[in-house]
Amino acid sequence: MDSRQMRQKLESRLAGEDRLISYDREKDQLRIESQSTGKGISIAIPGVIAKWHVEKDKAIDEIVYYVQEGLRAMENTVDLKEQVKKIFPVIRSASFPAEAEEGVPFLTEDHTAETKIYYAIDMGKTYRLIDKRIMEKEGWSANRIKEMALFNVRSLATPLKEDQVAGNSFYFLNTNDGYDASRILNKGFLNEMEKQITGTMVLAVPHQDVLIIADIRNDRGYDVIAQMAMSFFASGRVPITALSFLYEDGELEPIFILGKNK
Repeated sequence: MDSRQMRQKLESRLAGEDRLISYDREKDQLRIESQSTGKGISIAIPGVIAKWHVEKDKAIDEIVYYVQEGLRAMENTVDLKEQVKKIFPVIRSASFPAEAEEGVPFLTEDHTAETKIYYAIDMGKTYRLIDKRIMEKEGWSANRIKEMALFNVRSLATPLKEDQVAGNSFYFLNTNDGYDASRILNKGFLNEMEKQITGTMVLAVPHQDVLIIADIRNDRGYDVIAQMAMSFFASGRVPITALSFLYEDGELEPIFILGKNK
């Protein structure tokens, strides 16, 4: 599958009466815009091809789904007053764009050296990141939005699956609701987990749909969490960071683990 073939496949799947599709040869990007709103989404074709080599047509189906839902979200009007219970924080990498393609800044907050907090309105199958334009239109303050988002994330269920490896315990939170990594902001939940930890508590948010909590009791455990985080990071739809975090006294500290064993 080369760039031209992938571009043709995506263009055929994403074409529509209200769609304007353009191709940037220099960046090897496909741009799909809604003519009614003037807003759109850009797709980096090399990234889709790399995923296609692993997942085949599933990779194309996935990117088409998210582009379709993203464009629908852009077309919908947003009224924060009616969306109070649907505002959530989302974790992104520190290098994630700070503004929308139109140059409007997103509402963000610093989290760690590796991660940043964005805020989103849940729209069912997708969500829309909150930017300054939405805030100004509705007259909502940043503090109010952040308070609501943190309140809502604390209300989300925290079901865990446990796995034992080489004398260490690993807990996985993976509901696929789009906010699994966001649970790392639920201090009450983390503090309760800390009480159960007998070794060192280490967390990982390699992509948006998983939170890993590890009870590290020996050196082998550090190797395992490093390998897990890298594997999840490489396969995630929205990667965040392959690094892990020590959790102590309510604080997160990024750590780099040099794996020795496989």
